[in-house]
Amino acid sequence: MIYDVEINSAAHYPAAEVPELVVLAEQVGFGAFWKGESNSTDPVVMLSAVASRTKTIKLGTAIYHIYGRSPVTLGIQSATLQDLSGGRLLLGLGVANKAIAGWHGGVFDRPLKRAREYIDVVRKVAAGERVEYEGEIYNTGKRFQLSWKPSYPNLPVYLAGLGPQMTKLVGKISDGVFINMATPAKVKEIAARVREGAVEAGRDPSKIEIIAKSRVSLNPDKKLARAKLRQVLTFYNIADHYSDMLRGMGFEKEVQAIHEAFQKGGFKAAMGALTDEYMDKLPVVPASDVREIKEKMKAFEEAGATRMVIPYVPVTEPVVEDARRFLEAWGKA
Repeated sequence: MIYDVEINSAAHYPAAEVPELVVLAEQVGFGAFWKGESNSTDPVVMLSAVASRTKTIKLGTAIYHIYGRSPVTLGIQSATLQDLSGGRLLLGLGVANKAIAGWHGGVFDRPLKRAREYIDVVRKVAAGERVEYEGEIYNTGKRFQLSWKPSYPNLPVYLAGLGPQMTKLVGKISDGVFINMATPAKVKEIAARVREGAVEAGRDPSKIEIIAKSRVSLNPDKKLARAKLRQVLTFYNIADHYSDMLRGMGFEKEVQAIHEAFQKGGFKAAMGALTDEYMDKLPVVPASDVREIKEKMKAFEEAGATRMVIPYVPVTEPVVEDARRFLEAWGKA
């Protein structure tokens, strides 16, 4: 299993200071740096800066949603970043949700069809092919083709998925699944569906990557580490899609208690309803030693994860210094 890092989780990092942190992440052995989107700094812009400062670490988008730019635009961006970085881009995509679609004037509908068509266009564009795509959702018009021949035309594309239909689709059309907020048992279940989809499509299931995430915090005072992770987990427990998933993983009672507290007393009350016992069952690690984190990750490897993304949640200010201490500790463990 390969360990990757994400350092934009639950905190604002000054954009200009991120590349230096990723230089350190590369030095201590992380396989990839992943950058998310939503309403934070832009992944491709950030990864371009990181590419100019690093040599070997992979550069991932986790997750770029499909509503923010046309598939032709993303194909152009991907081919450009591939050439700039020496072929280090790992393109992680997702169908987002109603709120994010609305931010960009889109309509959240037909996610399976959208994902399939979007990925198809992105791949063709990034490969330098002539594209005249006429799908049910996406239409590129006539005679589009990059003005140059891309040096790395085979772009790896990963798709975020949790539900049965989307995860099966992952196995049929993408290079791997990106799984957020799932326990090792859930990861194992999703991995089986993804590989089933690969078999149905006549693909080799062993070549499909299973990428899981587990957020971590590191501080000598474990109560402080728990406090920051509790804030992140409360958000996921009250968010529609993820709260449903958490209920489906057997946490109905815990999620319900948090929802009731939120309705009565707001976010702070909801945080208070998220117990340490519940936290310890979720894919997060409040740690006072990096070795605790690595020990917890073994369960994900046993569940079938091939890459493990560690989103670091800083505990103290300034967040850049906190993240640097985590990366240095990782390299020594």
